[in-house]
Amino acid sequence: MSYSVKDQLFYIVVRLDYIDSFVNVIIINEKICQYFVESAIKIKHTMDALFGVGTSKYLPRDTVITYSKRTGRIQHVYKNTKLLCTLRIDGGLAITPFFAQLLLKSKKFIENCVKIDEDSKRFVEKGSSVFCKHVIWCGNNVMIGSDVPVLYKDKVVAVGKAVLSAKMIKSLNRGVAIKVRDSLKSVDY
Repeated sequence: MSYSVKDQLFYIVVRLDYIDSFVNVIIINEKICQYFVESAIKIKHTMDALFGVGTSKYLPRDTVITYSKRTGRIQHVYKNTKLLCTLRIDGGLAITPFFAQLLLKSKKFIENCVKIDEDSKRFVEKGSSVFCKHVIWCGNNVMIGSDVPVLYKDKVVAVGKAVLSAKMIKSLNRGVAIKVRDSLKSVDY
């Protein structure tokens, strides 16, 4: 574990494989270490609550957690230089397509996803919304307002916010299902 102070933010490099067994955590400064452990556990519990129990074990081992200098809250989670997720004020996670692709290894996480057809793939990649008629499959955990990864052939094309629930997306044949927030057009994942 390393700790350093930057201009606007301070961060801690997290070795998440040590979080589950506290014996291996080297305590440099008790206060910093306690804050770091609480932050990592908070992220893991949030992931399990939002995406299903067990999805947090697919969080990469070496991550960097950044904190707001003004409020001291968790701001972002990175792996190397790639953004994984941002913590929202309401307690939710805004995940990136890169992080969603990593979490696809979890069977529970797939229940939070939507699969689309070939016709809409090129539009969704550019940031357009997903319409109900283009949804081939919809996971049962898709709820109104939740973060939903959009898949095409088991690859994450975009991540957005659900406008409708899973039951409604399956039954309706028109209207917006997912408002895309982040897609492959933004950054090359």
